[in-house]
Amino acid sequence: MTRAIRLGPRSVAALALVSAVGVAAFGWPFLAPPSAQVNAHAQDAPWLFAGVLVLLVAVVAATISESGLGPKAVAMLGVLAATGAALRPLGAGTAGLEPMFFLMVLSGRVLGPGFGFVLGSVTMFASALLTGGVGPWMPFQMLSMGWFTMGAGLLPFPDRLRGRAELALLAAYGALAALAYGTIMNMAGWPFLDPATTNLGPAPDAGLATNLARFTAYCLATSLGWDTGRAVVTVLLTATLGPPILKALRRATRRAAFEAPVTFDGLTGSDDRTRRGLSRPDPGPARRAGDGGRRE
Repeated sequence: MTRAIRLGPRSVAALALVSAVGVAAFGWPFLAPPSAQVNAHAQDAPWLFAGVLVLLVAVVAATISESGLGPKAVAMLGVLAATGAALRPLGAGTAGLEPMFFLMVLSGRVLGPGFGFVLGSVTMFASALLTGGVGPWMPFQMLSMGWFTMGAGLLPFPDRLRGRAELALLAAYGALAALAYGTIMNMAGWPFLDPATTNLGPAPDAGLATNLARFTAYCLATSLGWDTGRAVVTVLLTATLGPPILKALRRATRRAAFEAPVTFDGLTGSDDRTRRGLSRPDPGPARRAGDGGRRE
């Protein structure tokens, strides 16, 4: 069992850069000095969104150039993104019932981490346009979903991992990643809490340990129920719909990639001319005897 789309050095560099930008965007409240203005973070969202789009294009370009994929693969990426965006409104986020996450897990598994990251980000962008969820939180959703899908592509691919073992791995990853997605997204809204009105908000004058404790309490009090529902739905859909979808995705990915060019090794000069149609080989004595000795 091999990956349909492999990562090259340029793809790895582009993914590392966009992930570094995302980690800085999410994690700065924990390391901000007491003099920092938390509300100034809201003004960074448009710039972060523009930077994410540029880096997504870089990831796509690097992956395509290194893997030999062409328009068919990009079209398949668009189809999967549109499908994921259409799945999101079905649950509307009610009690964490979000069926799009299981498709991201399966697609990331097949497409690999590079295209998986782009697929997750583009899917979240398209779903935000579809549901009217455009706002300063959107670039953070794109980054989080990109990491979610990329992680599925980074899972191990041993030959013995087939069938139920693979589904169990994907289901377990989907559950953990669904919980992690909700936790990461909490980091986008948590800095806006007013510490004067709640003891769950960030405390600029406190240290890292205090802010981590407050953030953990905030997650447990606000989003744990939603995140658990998302994890359960992802596991159930992965276990039930995973086998046919994985098979279809792998088949579509093989057909989307360009076929390997045909090469002729060890040909002599006359054989090479024959292959290119420049000359025809001698049909041999048997052929000449059968057609009355006529030569073309």
